[in-house]
Amino acid sequence: MKINHFKYILLSSVLLGTSACTDLNTDINSQYTKYPDNPIAVSAKLEGCYYYLRSEAGLGRNYWEGVMLQGDELMGICYSGGYYDNGRIFFPSVHDLKPDTPGVGLMSDMKSGISYCNRIILELGGADGTDAVVAPVRAIRAFYHFMMMDLYGDVPLMSHTPEEGEVIERTSRAEVAKWIESELKAVIPQLSTDNNSDTYGRPNRWMAEALLAKLYLNWGVYMASDVKTVTNSTPNEKLNDLVAVCDDIIKSGIFEVGKGYRQKFFPNNGVQIKDFIYAMPFDPETLGANYSGGHELDRFLTFKKANQAEPGPWGFQPSKSCAGVYVLVPECAARFNLQGDERNQMILKGPQFAFDYAHNYAVTTTPLMFKGKQVNYTDIATATFKDKKTIDVGADSEDDNLQKGYRLAKYPSSPETYTNYGRKNGNDIPIFRYADILLTKAEAILRGATATNGDTPASLINQVRDCSSAPHVAGTPSLQDLLDERGREFICEMWRRNDLIRFGQFEKDWGFKNEIHPSAKTELWRRLMPIPKGEMDTNTNWKQNEGY
Repeated sequence: MKINHFKYILLSSVLLGTSACTDLNTDINSQYTKYPDNPIAVSAKLEGCYYYLRSEAGLGRNYWEGVMLQGDELMGICYSGGYYDNGRIFFPSVHDLKPDTPGVGLMSDMKSGISYCNRIILELGGADGTDAVVAPVRAIRAFYHFMMMDLYGDVPLMSHTPEEGEVIERTSRAEVAKWIESELKAVIPQLSTDNNSDTYGRPNRWMAEALLAKLYLNWGVYMASDVKTVTNSTPNEKLNDLVAVCDDIIKSGIFEVGKGYRQKFFPNNGVQIKDFIYAMPFDPETLGANYSGGHELDRFLTFKKANQAEPGPWGFQPSKSCAGVYVLVPECAARFNLQGDERNQMILKGPQFAFDYAHNYAVTTTPLMFKGKQVNYTDIATATFKDKKTIDVGADSEDDNLQKGYRLAKYPSSPETYTNYGRKNGNDIPIFRYADILLTKAEAILRGATATNGDTPASLINQVRDCSSAPHVAGTPSLQDLLDERGREFICEMWRRNDLIRFGQFEKDWGFKNEIHPSAKTELWRRLMPIPKGEMDTNTNWKQNEGY
């Protein structure tokens, strides 16, 4: 159990309409001119603002399959139609999203998160309420807006609770971006500078500044009148502002990349990871065996019949099978080519050996066996398919089909948790990391910002590489070098799609997307996701994004 996550237990009970506290005499549907001073009530209400990020549609399965599978990292396969699920993993993998693809429906939860925040802000007395309490809620509300704007372009600017009968319109992407900037600049001075168990998973000054850095990094994209015109050379007027924000985080002295990459993503990660500026906490033991309590990333990444493999991928045989339908894009696996780089150990290819769960998932010499043979992952680029048009590798009853495609071992499961809590994982998932701040500053300088504090793109990249014992960069790296480094460092986090669009490489050829869906090369409007069908059905005054 992650002790620092205790406060989230209360959230689950509040949201589910149950209560284990007899002194919680607060109607959460009421409005107050003065906010109750009961600390339990305050904590529960504020935690509710962050709940939607942990849901299946927040940063759970729908996010991976709606957003992450669009990047050049992972792609979805199916087994004789199994897990095709009306194309929920196929369409993002080949850049052919539909308005009713499940992963497209993220907007609903983001809007729900914003609405809940607005309600709490109102109960706290509005934007002029107690600054120390209101500021984190405004920061997380800005983050929900950022996620919507980044994915969908023009989105509703929900800076207030709408009046009954009020028609909700979409605001231009540029105006939403400018509003997010103004909100963050307004609340940053009011946010806590602490970074400890009390602020873990909550917005503090550093979370808000990291979000502002993301906004500035992509400012040229968000200001473009037409997303189809964005290139790697699109001007960005905020580069020096970006460096200033990064420098403020750096000079705080609170964060460090540390030594040892893989351990940051183990099930026991948490507030002790000094690289994490802001992370989404998961712990099914205390939060429940649901998508708000745990995630299933490892289930979808791991050998499908792990429960029949000996001794099991984690040196422990689970009682339940995995899904095994997310495999590495070949071009992604090829990026992990630096000698001595610990990050290479996450890329599972060729003959497989068990990890030692009891000793920080060290790679052992014990073969991972399945039906008397060692599991041997093969490159999906060389695979034979039952139906390549749907990336269908064939029946999962055929042993070879289970081993098509390289896999990723970034978020290894705790075998006991996987078995006992509905195949859910307790690994916290980072959203903003200090390593990202360093590489962001490096990119800003490469793009023309004024260097500060003696930092160079190479020195900043080398600080990140020291964590995984990768070789140092010599000379001045190129922007492509920087993008490749981001691909290694932040694989399977949440930023690859965002990066590829900024670098003008979202349409580049990788995996099978441009073979199966050739028009993906030229449909530049796919840099925005379609507005979900449910939103269009409800908001009949909206116009669907171009091309959909």
